[in-house]
Amino acid sequence: MIRLGIASGSIGVVTPGLRERRKQQTRQAISAVAMAMFAERGFDRVTISEVAEAAGVSKMTVTNYFGRKEDLVFDRAEEIITSLAGAVAGRPYGESLLAAIRRDYEERLAANDVTLGPPTESFARMLKDSHVLTSRWLEIAELREQALAEAIAAENGIDDPQQRIVAALLASVHRVLFQQSTRRLLAGQPAEEIRATLAAASHRAFDLLEPSLGAYGIRTRAAHTPKGTRKTDQSPQSEHACAP
Repeated sequence: MIRLGIASGSIGVVTPGLRERRKQQTRQAISAVAMAMFAERGFDRVTISEVAEAAGVSKMTVTNYFGRKEDLVFDRAEEIITSLAGAVAGRPYGESLLAAIRRDYEERLAANDVTLGPPTESFARMLKDSHVLTSRWLEIAELREQALAEAIAAENGIDDPQQRIVAALLASVHRVLFQQSTRRLLAGQPAEEIRATLAAASHRAFDLLEPSLGAYGIRTRAAHTPKGTRKTDQSPQSEHACAP
């Protein structure tokens, strides 16, 4: 796994060592075994002990890698949670928060990124049929929004309700379109048609946000604040202080 280091508006890439790669391979192998069992029997009908036996590891090993049973399904939860924060932290100078989120969504959609929606009809049905999985997905979406808000606050050096609202608006596009993708997949719509629908819907959604947020949070070199500091006031000339 390549982890993102987000601090003071910068982004760093940390390459994992051999031990970390082996741990990630074990994690992926356990998750793959579990997903096959969930698809065959349903998430709620498979126990952690059965997953451990099928994967050839101890129950403790499974729980060490996955704190909760539902994390066997959402094995990329950390990536999803940090995705929007990473997008704004890594944006170039001159780009707004909205433009960064929009560009990131378009790039992921073009790459058929599975974090934008369920990859298969069976996965979508498994989510729909399990209250536990549905609740976990909503939690992941909320944590993603919180991470985005914290990244914006860290960049501006101040944390207030306005920035939390901006984060909620920006994150809402991903959340709503994930739900749309799930519903359309369950209705039998072909994957190519779903991607086309998501592309058009995201374009309209971001266009609707443009009048309010198009000039909000435009990155400038002067806007950076050292990590761990907080601004005592906001200059009316700051591009981060544009009205939403």
